[in-house]
Amino acid sequence: MSVATMHAQTLVLVRVACDDGIEGWGEATTIGGLNYGDESPESIKVNIDTHIAPLLVGMDARYVAKAMAKIRKVIQGNRFAKCAIETALMDAQARRLGIPLSELLGGRLRDELPVAWTLASGDTLKDIAEAEKMLALRRHRIFKLKIGLRPVTDDIAHVLAIKKALGDDVSIRVDVNQAWSELDAVVGIAALEAGGIDLIEQPLRAENMAGMKRLTDRFSVAIMADEALHGPLDAFAMATQGTVDVFAVKITQSGGLIPALRVGSIAQLAGISLYGGTMLEGSVGTAAAAHVFSTFGELRFGTELFGPLLLTEEILVEPLVYKDFMLQVPNKPGLGVEIDRQKLQALRRK
Repeated sequence: MSVATMHAQTLVLVRVACDDGIEGWGEATTIGGLNYGDESPESIKVNIDTHIAPLLVGMDARYVAKAMAKIRKVIQGNRFAKCAIETALMDAQARRLGIPLSELLGGRLRDELPVAWTLASGDTLKDIAEAEKMLALRRHRIFKLKIGLRPVTDDIAHVLAIKKALGDDVSIRVDVNQAWSELDAVVGIAALEAGGIDLIEQPLRAENMAGMKRLTDRFSVAIMADEALHGPLDAFAMATQGTVDVFAVKITQSGGLIPALRVGSIAQLAGISLYGGTMLEGSVGTAAAAHVFSTFGELRFGTELFGPLLLTEEILVEPLVYKDFMLQVPNKPGLGVEIDRQKLQALRRK
């Protein structure tokens, strides 16, 4: 990415144990450490253990909304930590009721989700070969290219060469991760639009809302907000001002499952398209996001829930199922996943 290169991923897993014997699991995972956002694995764990967990002890686990209202009233920020807690509480409640988590969130409208794959090596021939392999395996036919580290002209040449090689039946998008100035963005987006690229993700700094709106008004290619979108209040402001065409919804960045649903509702009311984003979560966070995204009435640009496919270690007894370019949304009670406790203990940070 333009902000960091990742060689490993640290997952923060939260287990909520209830007096009735029900357990729930949640995950808070960040991208690129503090280069990307204002929470780290270490801060998430410390703040949950020290400040958030004591608020929950003794509360009735069946009343998730009441528990989360208490946390949100007392704890400022900490969106990722709050998401993990809410996920664990809702996982436990859905298990208690014997229903998939999606049915606590309004009910799923789809049982599978299209999944993009990120091409981020920066080597054009290597990225083309990787994409062709994914197509042959029927794993992905949507590809997002990470750009922004190199001069704009170099990035454009790289992207358009890949688009030409893969053809019109494949969707190509780019993620700039806030790296461009507005002048660079005008040049770059014009070339990408002419070359048939489908989506431009967060070309400008998150705080430059006026610049994002100018780009959205100027070009017909879809402009998407990611780092600028931190929950329902940001979604409402952008929807009101017509800042972007697409929202990248992330459950952690939204501050939880219910706030992510609200972001989706605002988008749909405002005619803004949706894309299911990722923080490169492992299987627990990915399953939670899949349950949320399965309830969206509109998901025009698919999802990028490929986090577990990047990891070399699996923490589930049965991995999530990816087939025919889709992620299958789990349909067992709760998140629909089972943690491999022995594997988890072996991987746990000492």
